[in-house]
Amino acid sequence: MKNLIIIGARGFGREYHDGLKLREDYGREFLIKGFLDDKSDALSAFEGYAPILNSVESYIIEPDDVFTCALGNPVYRRKYVEIIKSKGGVFFPIVSSKSIVHPSAYIGEGVMISAFCSISADTYIGDFTTIHPFCNIGHDAKVGEYCEIESYSFMGGGACLGNNVTLHTRATILPHIKVGANAIVGAGSVVLRNVKAGVTVFGVPAKKVEF
Repeated sequence: MKNLIIIGARGFGREYHDGLKLREDYGREFLIKGFLDDKSDALSAFEGYAPILNSVESYIIEPDDVFTCALGNPVYRRKYVEIIKSKGGVFFPIVSSKSIVHPSAYIGEGVMISAFCSISADTYIGDFTTIHPFCNIGHDAKVGEYCEIESYSFMGGGACLGNNVTLHTRATILPHIKVGANAIVGAGSVVLRNVKAGVTVFGVPAKKVEF
């Protein structure tokens, strides 16, 4: 029996907690041991959750511990995943049985795929990417490491995301479009042209946003 520890005890972490308890293998293959969070009172207003064990930096890994990361921001996700990996921590794969993942798809380490997603043929999902409910990733699409793909987003066949890309809710990436590393696509946007690394785009069609 594995003891699962969730990195992050805020709203997303609570979603992870409840969703994991709905899995068919909960109680057979793993139990939730608790959270790692530097805010020790993050759950003080809530009931029914596993305890906050410690901060990521201070936690000492024990036998049978496995981890998952419930941090939405790719920058912080990478930071805390790397701390745990440097201590020898192993990450638990989370792929909902209510999603369709084609057998030819590659799913990397630490990936989280929520319910009601479709991951099509010969797709590549990079390590520690999070895919929220009701997303559709078309055939031959490639998603880099530490990406955040929010609910109802769509990637057409052959589309490509670099590392650390965020697609906000209902973002649409047309087939064969490339979105560069660290780019952000705003909610409801439709991306018709390639997006350069580090750029934020928004709208229909999506255009660069200046800050």
